[in-house]
Amino acid sequence: MTISKLNEELIECTLCDRLVDFREKIAIEKRKSFESWNYWGKPVPGYGNDKARLLILGLAPAAHGGNRTGRVFTGDKSAEFLMKCLHETGFANQNNSDSRNDGLILYDAFMTVALKCVPPGDKPLPEELRNCQPFLAKEFELLSEVSTILCLGKIAFDATLRYWRQFYDFKMKDYTFGHDVCYSLPNGLQLVGSYHPSPRNVNTKRLTYDMMIEFLIKLKGIL
Repeated sequence: MTISKLNEELIECTLCDRLVDFREKIAIEKRKSFESWNYWGKPVPGYGNDKARLLILGLAPAAHGGNRTGRVFTGDKSAEFLMKCLHETGFANQNNSDSRNDGLILYDAFMTVALKCVPPGDKPLPEELRNCQPFLAKEFELLSEVSTILCLGKIAFDATLRYWRQFYDFKMKDYTFGHDVCYSLPNGLQLVGSYHPSPRNVNTKRLTYDMMIEFLIKLKGIL
């Protein structure tokens, strides 16, 4: 199994009826500003360096971002904010992520999401996260050089803990999510938390550009 082979299987998944209906509905109706786009409308695979030490894990594809472009953190406001920060701190070769052929290269990083399809209201159901867990589990297994997992948001943070709890005896309540938190998991992996770079968090100043830059510089030190 390779990441490429896993992604081939992933994009064929139709396990969650609610998510299939929603992602395809968006792909047909489209946003007016993207009417000329041929929306992806399928599960969205991860992207980046499969030998990376850093895994960046988000929640799910955005309706008119990843679900449109077919690449995680691409074509939406969250991607715009995140990529500026990754470029500024040396994790990316450019400060934009617009499409799958935009020339983006990630340095020592791989990006993926806990839920591979866009959920209504950005709120996945527990059953949907469970259905998607095997794909995330396989990514954890295949990305064998990863030493640090950066979780953007609590859902990604909890999904990571649930996976590793299968192999180690620990309580999830002992790992409190927050921005700029870092824990050593029983296997030595570093689990790092950050607020999600969503427009809601950025517009309310819960997460600012300066906060994220400071955080990513610190993360480079951890790596």
